[in-house]
Amino acid sequence: MSPFRPPVPFPILHGMLQKPVTIWYHVFDVLLNIVIIVAIVAVIRTFLVSPFQVEGSSMIDTLENRQYIIINKLAYYLGSPKRGEIVVFRPPNNDHSKHYVKRIIGEPGDEVIIRDGDVLVRKKGTSEETRLQEDYLNDRNKDHTYAGTVGNEEEKRYEVPEDHYFLLGDNRQGSLDSRSFRNTKNEFTPFVPEEDITGRVWFIALPLSKIHVLETPKYGI
Repeated sequence: MSPFRPPVPFPILHGMLQKPVTIWYHVFDVLLNIVIIVAIVAVIRTFLVSPFQVEGSSMIDTLENRQYIIINKLAYYLGSPKRGEIVVFRPPNNDHSKHYVKRIIGEPGDEVIIRDGDVLVRKKGTSEETRLQEDYLNDRNKDHTYAGTVGNEEEKRYEVPEDHYFLLGDNRQGSLDSRSFRNTKNEFTPFVPEEDITGRVWFIALPLSKIHVLETPKYGI
């Protein structure tokens, strides 16, 4: 004899009470997902990482024209830029809307000296001048850093103020950098405020044959 099963109350009403899904529901769902995705991307690009394309040859051979690089923005929310790092920043010149990419040479309080084609640094509170060993420079630029035109061996000294940095391109004979920056009044302005440094170049993303992480050199200072 089969066990007794009580009847299910209102077995048909459950299906009848479900409302049909309209096209507007699907439209709203798609739009909501788009908004969420855009917001996530915006947060990532603003505070974490962001892509940039290199323009020009001022960082040859380290970076080449039209390469795509990924910059780490979070690094400078957590700490300050360091000597040797390659950074993306807004230059203190007439076109403040553009971004440049250069290498940090002088930190706040440093004295940067350009002498006989070499770059030397005297840290704040010391008298010792340290010549930077810049192995990342190619043969054309190594030992050929000048304050003015190529071959001008006149010594030049730059005292970096607090919260500012002194930057040079790796293509020392073809780079618009702290040796030549001028502000909107055409006044010589060699130093970049920390607040104008957007992020540290993390790695080269494209072309695929050039993908690699950029390491910060150790100068022993």
